[in-house]
Amino acid sequence: MGESASLEGVTRARVQTRLEDVVRENRFTIAVVFPVVGAVTLVGSAEGLLPGPLEYNPLLILFGTLVMRSPLIVGLLPKIGWRALGLLGVLTAYTYAIEVVGVRTDWPYGAFEYTIQLGPMLFGEVPLALPLFFVPLVLNAYLLTLLVLGERRENPLVRLAAAVVAVVAIDLVLDPAAVAVGFWAFVPPGPYYGVPVSNYLGWVLSGTVAVVCVDLAFDREALLERVRSCVFVLDDLVSFVLLWGTVNLIYGNWLAALVACGFGLALVRTGHYELTATGSFVGRRDR
Repeated sequence: MGESASLEGVTRARVQTRLEDVVRENRFTIAVVFPVVGAVTLVGSAEGLLPGPLEYNPLLILFGTLVMRSPLIVGLLPKIGWRALGLLGVLTAYTYAIEVVGVRTDWPYGAFEYTIQLGPMLFGEVPLALPLFFVPLVLNAYLLTLLVLGERRENPLVRLAAAVVAVVAIDLVLDPAAVAVGFWAFVPPGPYYGVPVSNYLGWVLSGTVAVVCVDLAFDREALLERVRSCVFVLDDLVSFVLLWGTVNLIYGNWLAALVACGFGLALVRTGHYELTATGSFVGRRDR
């Protein structure tokens, strides 16, 4: 039994090392090339510039999303134990439930509908891949908050409130861009690039539940140590800034683009990244 457990541990360590090597060796492709190509194809789809098979192709959307999420997933994998799995499972169930309620009742986000299929749809109403879209956004916001707050993160009220604000700020970038490229639409359109205020009140609720789940899921000190030592764990947030920030710039959503820039500056503050003379991100420790 002991020898079997030891072999299993060695195998897991080897797989983890290999996954980290793949991500590390392809950082630029994952964190820069994929989101730039994604922005081009999404805008091309929205403007009718792509051939039919490529326009809003759900397989390409899901594949691109999974690739961009891979640094976060691989980076956090060693810290996902049974407690984390259980609470992330609760968060996944909540994500589906609140989205189905939102589509059916217009609460808590306001009246909205998906205007394209983002892959297979659960009950024909919400994307089956919804947790892949939402949960990493919360994790990114939470990790960034821990790093930026410094010692203030030890105060649970400050930590949780700041993380919820970061989650809502992420949606200040995401929703205007998603509306612009036709992922979903609010009826009637709201004042913030087509997004109503009710949407952000809903995100305060969803963000609070999600942040509490994430905060309970991990050993915070061990998680911080992992984030500090793993050079690529926040690359998914870099992808987010590039993809949705670019879309917002193209459609003239200036405030949303400015918020995306704010996330870029926050990433620089973590010490994992710096801005070059051309304004692009590079990872400090992998140059």
